[in-house]
Amino acid sequence: MTVTAAGLLLAAGAGRRYGMPKALVRRDGRLLVEHAAATLRDGGCAPVVVVLGAAADQVQAEARLDRAVVNPDWPTGMGSSLRAGLAALAATDAEAAVVLLVDQPGVTAAAVRRLVALSGPDVLAMAGYAGRRGHPVLLGRDHWAGVAGLATGDVGARPYLSAHPVRIVPCEDVADDRDVDTPEEHTGSHA
Repeated sequence: MTVTAAGLLLAAGAGRRYGMPKALVRRDGRLLVEHAAATLRDGGCAPVVVVLGAAADQVQAEARLDRAVVNPDWPTGMGSSLRAGLAALAATDAEAAVVLLVDQPGVTAAAVRRLVALSGPDVLAMAGYAGRRGHPVLLGRDHWAGVAGLATGDVGARPYLSAHPVRIVPCEDVADDRDVDTPEEHTGSHA
């Protein structure tokens, strides 16, 4: 039996510091939300669920996404988006979820593949960048309820991951998970 890993892309924020929802930011001719969803898909995730919030109608109209879930509670922070995404994945047969944030265009499919290779219902793993933990994050299905129970406000899986053993997967050689928070940090066009 093949272990399956779903992709979970959190793309609901308003991007206040950026001045617009980052899901709608263009880089190299496509939206960041499309780029990140493709990174998960190319990394071996199926299905890929994208959690939207701010400007959800516009994102859905402009982006080509396989499956989107709208989080009506997106203004409360990332925790509600993580909960909404995990709830959507509960109806799938995925045994794990690879979580990625929309504003990390330096994360590559190669990094996602390293995490997907570890997939299993009881696994917790995170990308590592020269001693620092980062994204993507792999959450085995057995942990989804616990993660969701602690994900509140702008806190995602961090409290749960801090309380459990997590495998760190070196990814600094194939990816960069730095956030793009302002147009100045972004190297592509942003129209």
